[in-house]
Amino acid sequence: MPMLLLWVSVVAVSALAAPAPRTDGQRRRAAPAPNVVLVVSDSFDGRLTFHPGSQVVKLPFINFMKTHGTSFLNAYTNSPICCPSRAAMWSGLFTHLTESWNNFKGLDPNYTTWMDVMEEHGYQTQKFGKLDYTSGHHSISNRVEAWTRDVAFLLRQEGKPMVNLIPNKAKERVMEADWRNTDRAINWLRKEAINYTKPFVLYLGLNLPHPYPSPSSGENFGSSTFHTSLFWLKKVSHDVIKIPKWLPLSEMHPVDYYSSYTKNCTGKFTDKEIKNIRAFYYAMCAETDAMLGEIILTLHQLDLLQKTIVIYTSDHGELAMEHRQFYKMSMYEASAHVPLLIMGPGIKANQQVSNVVSLVDIYPTMLDIAGIPLPQNLSGYSLLPLSSEPSKNKRKVKNLRPPWILSEFHGCNVNASTYMLRTNQWKYIAYSDGVSVLPQLFDLSLDPDELNNIAAKFPEITFSLDQKLRSIINYPKVSASVHRYNKEQFIMWKQSIGQNYSNVIANLRWHQEWLKNPEKYEN
Repeated sequence: MPMLLLWVSVVAVSALAAPAPRTDGQRRRAAPAPNVVLVVSDSFDGRLTFHPGSQVVKLPFINFMKTHGTSFLNAYTNSPICCPSRAAMWSGLFTHLTESWNNFKGLDPNYTTWMDVMEEHGYQTQKFGKLDYTSGHHSISNRVEAWTRDVAFLLRQEGKPMVNLIPNKAKERVMEADWRNTDRAINWLRKEAINYTKPFVLYLGLNLPHPYPSPSSGENFGSSTFHTSLFWLKKVSHDVIKIPKWLPLSEMHPVDYYSSYTKNCTGKFTDKEIKNIRAFYYAMCAETDAMLGEIILTLHQLDLLQKTIVIYTSDHGELAMEHRQFYKMSMYEASAHVPLLIMGPGIKANQQVSNVVSLVDIYPTMLDIAGIPLPQNLSGYSLLPLSSEPSKNKRKVKNLRPPWILSEFHGCNVNASTYMLRTNQWKYIAYSDGVSVLPQLFDLSLDPDELNNIAAKFPEITFSLDQKLRSIINYPKVSASVHRYNKEQFIMWKQSIGQNYSNVIANLRWHQEWLKNPEKYEN
């Protein structure tokens, strides 16, 4: 691995020498369209891609993309959970427009994605690994739990987050399924893509650095084990790991408390436990980076790197014990802030963009790369004007982009629909109908840890941001619509269970596992 890194760094500058960018639509059509490779991981905290987060773990290929491309410092998910986030990415539409409310409800299976449009316009297309944007495939329990979160008592908890170390200094392939999909993508590049006369678009979806299902079947069962090997743990700078500050339980926002409780994080944790969870998470990020690196190395070896735009992002982040939580399902930075890096022909090297952007921007960016006219109904905007070399029409296009992004969450682990409006200065979070649950307001420049909710302190700013949010989305109406959907789905599910309802509801959080072996779990 170190020799490969050294070698790829040395050859990189010449490999990425690119033709001048296109400055108008006519030249865009005349120039050969580039290939596109999109790598999307899961649960990757975007703050790790720039300082100071980048100091905590070695991410050589993300650094490579930063040096030879453009990195977005303020990129966000449009919904901090797998399926709704990916539905936004593949459709280019906000969550309330796709109605992808939770991990059970995504896009229709035959929905026309950006990849379908690119294929219609002559691109060869291929996808490997985690997709997770269509309905009914991800989590049956989410269909049920989204309704049960509205009951007045706290539900059964998740398993407590754990760590599990493989004490092997040479064990590189820990997440074997991801490595298999990476190998499949590499083989496709070597055997298929290299022979194409048309441009291609390749998608690779990774599960890392998402926590693993816990090996135990007892009270700690759940997708909550941070699992790695000594090989990857050595990439982490333990001295730099920050122990996050927590508000006392009595001072937590009520929605945060509910989330912390259902995630089994309201008990005692030692500093060592918290530091271990964070270290293992960072090690899993290092393994993710290595898979991205294998794709970049292969493109270079095949002389495709200078003809290919490479994009790396994630569906959401990972709290890793910030705000007394793990997982995502939160609008705090660790959960909502995603990595977003682009490099390739016409993309400016070593550029950092501070504009707020989000995953709905992937759809128009893909079409813009291919020179395909953009539909009028999209929620996102092409990232090319922000990431390309300077051109005459850059300022004109740049001004079309609004100075805000929208994120929503309607799934379980949170007991109120949640809406975030992020501007350059403010993060405003509203809940439910905007009345029954108090909002939050953070100034991230003064309070990067998001511990001081200043909504009550600055009522004029809070009111102004709330009015702006309501002009984008009628969020009380959307919350009511989600509530109705959840109720209807719960009733349908309950009727399908029949006489087993009492047993199944008692074991609701593990419903899918329950179905595999009911007698075991009933005992």
